[in-house]
Amino acid sequence: MRASSVPQPEPAQENAPRRRTVLAGAAAVTAAAALPLAAPAVAAARPRKSQPHRWRTAAIGGTGFVTGILFHPAVRGLAYARTDIGGAYRWDDGRARWTALTDHLGWDDWNLLGVEAMAVDPAHPDRLYLALGTYAQSWAGPGAVLRSEDRGASWVRTDLTVRLGANEDGRGAGERLLVDPRDSETLWLGTRHDGLLRSTDRGATWAADTSFPAAASASGQGVTLLVAAGRTVYAGWGDGGTALYRTAAAGGWEPVPGQPPAGAASSKVPIRAAYDAGTRALYVSYANGPGPNNQTDGSVHRLDTVTGTWMDVTPVAPAAADAFGYGGVAVDATRPGTVVVSTNNRWGPVDTLFRSTDGGASWTSLKDSAVLDASETPYLKWGGETPKFGWWIQAVAVDPFDSAHLVYGTGATIFGTRDLVHWAPEIRGLEESAVRQLIAPPSGARLLSGLGDIGVMYHDSLTASPSLGMASNPVFGTATGLALAALEPSYVVRTGWPSGSGAAGAYSHDGGASWQPFASQPAIAGSAPGPVAVSADGATLLWSFVHWDGTKYAAHRSADGGATWAEISTFPKGGAPVADPLDPARFYVYDTDTGTVFVSADKGVTFTRGASGLPSGDVQFRIAAAPGRSGDLWLSAKDNGLLRSTDGGLTFTAVAGCQASHALGFGRAAAGTKRRGRSPYPAVFQTGRVSATHDGVAVLRSDDAGGTWVRINDDSHQWGWTGEVITGDPRIHGRVYLGTNGRGIQYADPE
Repeated sequence: MRASSVPQPEPAQENAPRRRTVLAGAAAVTAAAALPLAAPAVAAARPRKSQPHRWRTAAIGGTGFVTGILFHPAVRGLAYARTDIGGAYRWDDGRARWTALTDHLGWDDWNLLGVEAMAVDPAHPDRLYLALGTYAQSWAGPGAVLRSEDRGASWVRTDLTVRLGANEDGRGAGERLLVDPRDSETLWLGTRHDGLLRSTDRGATWAADTSFPAAASASGQGVTLLVAAGRTVYAGWGDGGTALYRTAAAGGWEPVPGQPPAGAASSKVPIRAAYDAGTRALYVSYANGPGPNNQTDGSVHRLDTVTGTWMDVTPVAPAAADAFGYGGVAVDATRPGTVVVSTNNRWGPVDTLFRSTDGGASWTSLKDSAVLDASETPYLKWGGETPKFGWWIQAVAVDPFDSAHLVYGTGATIFGTRDLVHWAPEIRGLEESAVRQLIAPPSGARLLSGLGDIGVMYHDSLTASPSLGMASNPVFGTATGLALAALEPSYVVRTGWPSGSGAAGAYSHDGGASWQPFASQPAIAGSAPGPVAVSADGATLLWSFVHWDGTKYAAHRSADGGATWAEISTFPKGGAPVADPLDPARFYVYDTDTGTVFVSADKGVTFTRGASGLPSGDVQFRIAAAPGRSGDLWLSAKDNGLLRSTDGGLTFTAVAGCQASHALGFGRAAAGTKRRGRSPYPAVFQTGRVSATHDGVAVLRSDDAGGTWVRINDDSHQWGWTGEVITGDPRIHGRVYLGTNGRGIQYADPE
């Protein structure tokens, strides 16, 4: 049952003279210069530190790379999925949906939202292991292993001293984590740059296996796969030389005899492997790169583990005119000799699954007879096209209890079939969007979102994938800007990386339901699309340009809806423009290089300096304008705290008690906060740190213009890094929409 939030009084200074300080640097943000505190405690109830909320995930349908799918061999309907940046999931067969298992990972553990590998114990169905670590670079923290005795409902964590790379090349390769088939206490973990690790206490502690013969290096792929074949463990190696090792009868490891010779596979990486217990055959897929990109050659080989005989069973040999690699491999546990493999990076004829029922002697392409139904996730039509069978297919699995239930992951979803002909997404509950922009309009769509890779969405519902699919005319890849005219909210503009047509900007007169490309665009737009702003009346557009490598270019202005553009010489290059919500002539931009706010009072024609000496050096410092108020600006300055201006950016003062602010937005004001004839101040939402509510970064709401804050998430709902975007709902007080970097759009209402 939903309950109204207890309103807090507005700060007493809202109608009193305010002391203002032009900041000369971070040191000038002191308590004396800060906004005064709220009304005396005798006039209000003691503020709460937290308020329970019901958190849910807005439905889109995947949108990210599913890098692994693993059925439990002994429990019907139990399966797990891993993603490159969005955590791990468990399949709920009764509800036909996925349950997220790693949302408890918080801000400081953002690097652990990428799942490098997962493992189950065939002898202990409730045990689950995850190897976490998104990047193996020096700037990322070490990885960790999570182990669970209740299928991921709760976890025990062991921090590693090595780094893993769940969002690096090779992330779609085999599982690098394995329970030893001879001993449930022993686990193996293959790393990118630190060789093979071994645990003898079920993942509680780890040490290097010095008997593993391949030499670790600071670059390359290292161990690409671990798989059990009977009581033998096989390990793939991706750094050249011997490609496949196995545990030896006398202990330690040895190269697998007779493996594909130098001429056939020395330049290829073993990608995945699967063992057919019925025929005692091990199938291994190869490609000339780890993938998912840049593979142009590959093969599939079968090893008879009894005789040691190898056979090339490649379904179709790649060629210059049809270049691709091989990726996923899965066997049918109930039908010996039945195996499925996937092509990968096959952009011509599009990737497919090949299926064999005779051990690879002959193959059938399942794509050729496939009937795809993407109606549940219309964005897969990619702007009206016929849905593709898939791309980036490196995760393939056959249900061990149902031979006709076959699933595979792509760069955007999981497709499944129950009859090998009809395919549809099996993706409910799994959301992996990296969210860049959010707008909750006052009418029309419930939400507009700008996403990495998938462009812009018009959310007519939060519980079903947007019925219009991804915004088209034109189709974008990653959205870089999304803005609404505050006084004409049916007018919306968007910018992003172009796809196909080359158009990088578009406008809508119906609140984002349909779009038209700008009639023209600056020459730099196609290679460096950046953020966009639209004046309150919709008459003026400002477009900033930033290349993905960080190079900044001059911003441009249009006063005719994008028909013509003119460079703005006084606009700081690369800045994110913000429109005043009431005054169509006013724009603001924060120059993060110098810590200076620039202000325009002539519809963006020229900009002049406002406040200076503000925090600088981080491109993620950003300004937000309070709705319904002119010149009321808030600056999220990350670990420099939260600052506010009520004079249009000429001066800023620190918001007392806020130690960090990473993203900020506004929603409907709380009932009962209107005082002395003034309209109530909108609810303020942020991801930040306020020691009065919580020691770490949290999702927070203030109903009194930053005088007091309440934490609205909890330790089970954290989602790693949440510093990009947050907004409230202008129609429902207390509702918040939060963008994550890999767990889609989270939204909540007070309980």
